Amino acid sequence: MPPSTAHSLRKFRFNRPQQIAAVLLLVLLGQCLWVVRRQVLSQTDYEFARCGREMWERPSPLAGYFTTCGNIHDGTLAYRAAGLPLTIQRIFAGQASSTSTWEMRHEISYVLLLLRLPFIAAGLALGACLWWVTRRLYGNTGGYIALGLYCFAPPIIHACTSPNNEILAALGLYSAVYLAIGVAHAMQGPKQKWRPRILLLTLAFGFTAAAHISAFIVGLVLAILFMAYVAEGRRSYLPTLLILWVLGAFFLLFASYAFRPDAFSYVFRSAAGKMWFSLGSARDLFLPLQNAGITIAVAASLGLYLIFRRSRYFGNTTPLLVSALLLVLMTTGVQSETWLWAVPFLLTFVGGVFADILETRYQRLFFWITGGILLTQAVLCMSSL
Repeated sequence: MPPSTAHSLRKFRFNRPQQIAAVLLLVLLGQCLWVVRRQVLSQTDYEFARCGREMWERPSPLAGYFTTCGNIHDGTLAYRAAGLPLTIQRIFAGQASSTSTWEMRHEISYVLLLLRLPFIAAGLALGACLWWVTRRLYGNTGGYIALGLYCFAPPIIHACTSPNNEILAALGLYSAVYLAIGVAHAMQGPKQKWRPRILLLTLAFGFTAAAHISAFIVGLVLAILFMAYVAEGRRSYLPTLLILWVLGAFFLLFASYAFRPDAFSYVFRSAAGKMWFSLGSARDLFLPLQNAGITIAVAASLGLYLIFRRSRYFGNTTPLLVSALLLVLMTTGVQSETWLWAVPFLLTFVGGVFADILETRYQRLFFWITGGILLTQAVLCMSSL
């Protein structure tokens, strides 16, 4: 075994904190499976699955992207994700490529679960990223609070149990922003530690671009800004890295269109990259009753951030700024839920501020308040399923 691999294995631990995080993610998985069990195949499901299967099995840009699938404005990733499990099942079952998704619905009892699996996996991966980031920044307490709210967030469960690009864009954008900050910190050390992080960030940008080109643009701008702030003395590398990330992301985006120029050109001819500002999207997150626990936590965190000076530092300010941007951002060319992209950043902010307050002399009071908010959100979420 190579020394680097052995070192990585020695660093991996699955102790009590990781076990608690795994249990919370299993609770999220259980809620998603409960919702899927009560669903039926909808017209949207059918369109995503049919289009995704055509991309994998008959990758014709004329038939697959514009005619039978309608207009794909946001990105191909969700369609490919929806169709891939059905394509794999068809291959292993030895079914003909002409077998329609509707016929598979009658032949396979778990076709609906196959459609949902990639999006459930994306939701679980986003939860794992949230836990990783918040625990490293704020310790176990911040990680538990952020992940606890995330696993009982109805918008997340809804996004995990229906084919859509929003949960994929949220995963890519969150990963890209914090990977960029990680790269900026690594640039203060030896160069051999940069390369794997830079490669991973390139993959994250490509993943995000394939899900939603607007999320890629936002993520790229935020990454450059945060890196310019953090990477003191190394800013001269940013133009080169920017070229690398743009070219790498567009290569992966080109691959998602099966390397067909005509289909790929639709990215530039569509209105997917047009954005403007509006306060309407924030209402979709904060007004529903089932999100009351999250709303209270965000409002309390914002008040505490303004009152307590110890909470106003880069680790807390970063997710607050990103959340504020995403909550007022809207895509004018396509319909999207940019407020969903803001959810992991908001919960990161909540976890950081609450973790700070729980280290003050008000620890006992805020411990009960935090527990009450988490319990309230869990009850509201479970009752809304």
